[in-house]
Amino acid sequence: MLQEESFDQKDKNDNNNKSQIDYLDLDQVEKKLLLLYLIDKMELPLTQSQISEFALAEDYMNYFSLQQFLADMVEVNYLEKSFENNSTYYNVTDQGLMALEYFKKRIPAQLKSKINKYIEQNKKSIKKDYEVIANYFYDKNSNEYIIKCGIYEDEMTLMELTLSVVSREEAKLICKNWRDNVNNLYGDILNKLIGEK
Repeated sequence: MLQEESFDQKDKNDNNNKSQIDYLDLDQVEKKLLLLYLIDKMELPLTQSQISEFALAEDYMNYFSLQQFLADMVEVNYLEKSFENNSTYYNVTDQGLMALEYFKKRIPAQLKSKINKYIEQNKKSIKKDYEVIANYFYDKNSNEYIIKCGIYEDEMTLMELTLSVVSREEAKLICKNWRDNVNNLYGDILNKLIGEK
């Protein structure tokens, strides 16, 4: 949990005397703030794997600590956890935003700069992943694979398709083709539906 008492225990001069940030020396509270800052600045919910990729790539924390920090922040209502399309998503709650605003001075400026740069470099691809879905599952009742494909923009549904096929290979191929060609497919389907050639 983010607690004010833990901030008083850290020597405030530590970060001022370092030209390089030693991420292993960041305390647990700062690491949680780092995660809140990332998710907030990305401006959309992040999957557990997207957060892991960020945190582990620069050795900000190890995998097990990351999982514990996420669970702790969900428990105290700083993060909201949701499940969608076989993925776990995390979003900052109002209470998390208040804690971040109050304690964000604890995140070293150098680290904020690195996070902002990461967001700038990755936001477009993460947003694209979030806006295009293609999943399949086996339906025992019909003995077929059900495919759900969709494209979304700013939380608005642009198009959703549900298809059924008999083989897993077809389902995988359709999902791959949807992800790889979504812009063309969306345009083609829309043009056919409104009668344009």
